[in-house]
Amino acid sequence: MAEKIVRSGLALAFVVVLFAGCQAGGGAPYGGVIKIGHVAPMTGDIPKVGEEGKYALDMLLEQMGGELQVGDQTYEIQVIHEDNESKAETAVKAAQQLITEDEVLALIGAYSSKQAVPMGEVADREGVPDISPWSTNPRTTKDRPWVFRACFIDDFQGRVAAQFAQDEFGAQKAAVLYDVASDYPKGLAEFFQEGCEQQGLEIVAFESFTTKDKDFSSQLTKIINSDAEVLFTPQYYDEVPLIAKQAHDLGWDKPIMGSDSWSSPELMDLCGDDCVGSYFTSHFAMAGATGATKEFVDAYQENYGYAPGDVAGLAWDAANILFEALRNTGGLTGDLEEDRKAIRDQMSAIKRWDGVTGSMDFADAEVEGDPLKCAVVVRINEDYEFEFYDQACPPELQ
Repeated sequence: MAEKIVRSGLALAFVVVLFAGCQAGGGAPYGGVIKIGHVAPMTGDIPKVGEEGKYALDMLLEQMGGELQVGDQTYEIQVIHEDNESKAETAVKAAQQLITEDEVLALIGAYSSKQAVPMGEVADREGVPDISPWSTNPRTTKDRPWVFRACFIDDFQGRVAAQFAQDEFGAQKAAVLYDVASDYPKGLAEFFQEGCEQQGLEIVAFESFTTKDKDFSSQLTKIINSDAEVLFTPQYYDEVPLIAKQAHDLGWDKPIMGSDSWSSPELMDLCGDDCVGSYFTSHFAMAGATGATKEFVDAYQENYGYAPGDVAGLAWDAANILFEALRNTGGLTGDLEEDRKAIRDQMSAIKRWDGVTGSMDFADAEVEGDPLKCAVVVRINEDYEFEFYDQACPPELQ
């Protein structure tokens, strides 16, 4: 098990809040401390995702002063961070430990669908409310009334990407390159394929590889020879640079599209000019952000020295949704099972939420825990920035 890290804001703030909590908490349930478990990939293939999620939660707790008013009691919020090492089995173990040993009231995580799907199974089985910031695979919440998310889901994202490819590029033929061994890219590749079929856009190459592969020349050669007019590759930010560079080296000079898994600040450090001019679907665009989104982006950049990706924004929104549900319980009883259910019930009762990643409609969340929300199409500009280019919303939000 990875080393456990506990944070509640800055060190000095933690000491002050802990002392104040002992004073104000008095006879409050749980000794005046609400424990929240956070499962994220701090190491492994996508450590920037875990870093962004943790930083966003740290920043939020600092803003809150490390406290939350629930009913007539003020509680210290203690977030227990667990590293899932970008592995499904580690995410399951981390969730089980947080639930049974740490006795957390709720969970945030996991992020990647490969870890979030099995972790959600544990949370649902144990009756613990869980909200994933970033997992877009439908199986994360399907038939799991205890599991929620702060992001759109992949059947919608796939349709948006297919529609954009046709509308923006006038494409009639598309190609897909994806990791067949990973839940997220495999699922999204299939949803993109379905979206293309619905619109009469022909998939002329549907090429796959396996996690950890580094040479895509065979698949890319087939794609180039297929006469495809656009390439869709829903891979993580650490894999995209290899694919883009190899495609260009082999002569590909047509549009490359991706998905929300591209939206990491580290992408352009790794990809450079090979990604300039590409497009991807996402949850928000950092360049040109306005309102609450801009305030969040600016604050994050000031705190950590780089602009956040969508993961940070989604973690911020997920935590705020959870804290709203906690407040809406009206008070905690001290009975762990009863309080977990009260939080779950209040999460399913939230029908509209305005976050830094946009407005969310949770009207059907009691059924599947999924919000309806718009998807943003981001263009990577010549300054290596992720800029807003277009937006697509579900009919229910229009």
